[in-house]
Amino acid sequence: MAPRTVLSTRVLLTCAAIGVATGLLGGIAGWLTIPVITGAVFLYGLVLGVHVLPGIIAQETLRLPWVALITHVLAALVASAMAPQWAGRFLGTAILFGGIQELVAALTRYRVWKAWRFFVSAVVIGAIVAVVVGFVSNLAALAPWVQISYIALAIVGPVAWTAVGLAIGSGLRQAGVARRG
Repeated sequence: MAPRTVLSTRVLLTCAAIGVATGLLGGIAGWLTIPVITGAVFLYGLVLGVHVLPGIIAQETLRLPWVALITHVLAALVASAMAPQWAGRFLGTAILFGGIQELVAALTRYRVWKAWRFFVSAVVIGAIVAVVVGFVSNLAALAPWVQISYIALAIVGPVAWTAVGLAIGSGLRQAGVARRG
């Protein structure tokens, strides 16, 4: 029998399946971007927050190094097929979000899989989203209630989607998706 590697065919196929499912959601989020930014920019954090799902689900399900980044890139490729006008941004977001999720996991040496660890990465991602999109959308020109709502939802969005991702990943784990052997 061949020695088992961390990134076995089973792990890669699981990452691919998660990537396709979450990439479809990312593509939908891509199509919602312009209407949300032009109509209700303060909601954009909720829309962009969906992009945390690939890594959260993969890490919660598999609990292995590199699965967040791999799954994010696969999800970005699927989302790019659905909304090609955002392909560069999907890939950049995948590398940024997946990289942050991998970094937080690496800081705990891939040994801590408690919910707080996932929420740390969500808050970091939310803060980055708030700052970057705040500059791009000229947030300072908007009413104070919009500014406050935007910043709050930019952080709450990734946190809320992280909770969804943890529930899905936990369900997949309980269903035996991560079973070794």
